[in-house]
Amino acid sequence: MKKKKEGQEEEALSKSEDSELELEREETEEQKRKRRVRELFSNAGIFLLVFCFGLFLNRYMIANAQVPTGSMETTVMAGDRILVNRLSYVFGEPKRGDIVTFLYPDDGETLYLKRIMGMPGETIAGSDGVIYIDGKPLEKDFTQKVSYDEFGPYTVPEDSYFMMGDNRNDSWDSRYWEHKFVKREDIIGKAAVSYFPHPRILK
Repeated sequence: MKKKKEGQEEEALSKSEDSELELEREETEEQKRKRRVRELFSNAGIFLLVFCFGLFLNRYMIANAQVPTGSMETTVMAGDRILVNRLSYVFGEPKRGDIVTFLYPDDGETLYLKRIMGMPGETIAGSDGVIYIDGKPLEKDFTQKVSYDEFGPYTVPEDSYFMMGDNRNDSWDSRYWEHKFVKREDIIGKAAVSYFPHPRILK
């Protein structure tokens, strides 16, 4: 009788130990599940943060664009991918010679890439391959493609700019637009770098 009782006690003890081991295994699986859930949320949070940061950069700091035409050759080639600094003119004003992206004034939607040639208040004209600013020849005209098309004289309004492409013989620019001047508020930013397939700093 005593042995039987001892056997029952040992069996009960064994079942108790098995239950504890099973409970430990269940807790371990639960811990693994919780850890996987935490990792999932952590990775999702990182992805969301990177995504939002990318949107912030694209909206307020840097724009990524591809040049579709050869109007800025040989400075910027057709197909080049460029970075545009949206903050260039937060603390300064556009200057003659800056390569900028802006909203095409004839539709207010299409993004163009050109060089600033005429500044606010100036009178700009072109004759015999020479650009004149307020009646004086412009010494640095930023091109290797001389155009003998005559244009102007045009007086640039305040807070506006006259744009030209570096490939003067194949550029749809201020010389030919219906609305010839780009307003300051329509300039997106200054083109800073061409990073593919011809890496270089733009100037």
